[in-house]
Amino acid sequence: QVQLVESGGGLVRPGGSLELSCTASGIAFNTYDMGWFRQAPGKEREFVMEIDRWGYITDTSIAKGRFAINRDNNKNTVYLEMNSLKPWDTAVYYCAARRGVPSSTYEYWGQGTQVTVSA
Repeated sequence: QVQLVESGGGLVRPGGSLELSCTASGIAFNTYDMGWFRQAPGKEREFVMEIDRWGYITDTSIAKGRFAINRDNNKNTVYLEMNSLKPWDTAVYYCAARRGVPSSTYEYWGQGTQVTVSA
């Protein structure tokens, strides 16, 4: 059984930082690309960042200059470090996994962790 378990969310003031973690089980982690997504209330889920099986990173305008992603294959864990957080970063953050082959889609998802940025 595949499980992705996120942790590290919480309440943070604007300008603050958080590090999210996502630990996977039931997959050959080092063969999967790992991504972070988020969904704010009333909005569609959006892609934040991805790190592929080789360590190549894809980011977005959401993340550029503020967020960083890395992975520890020995711990089956992917991290999202978020800095300079803004109120509009408030969302449920999800990690997801897809096979590290061309044209794969995200097939496994975590349950999400809430991030709230508020004074």
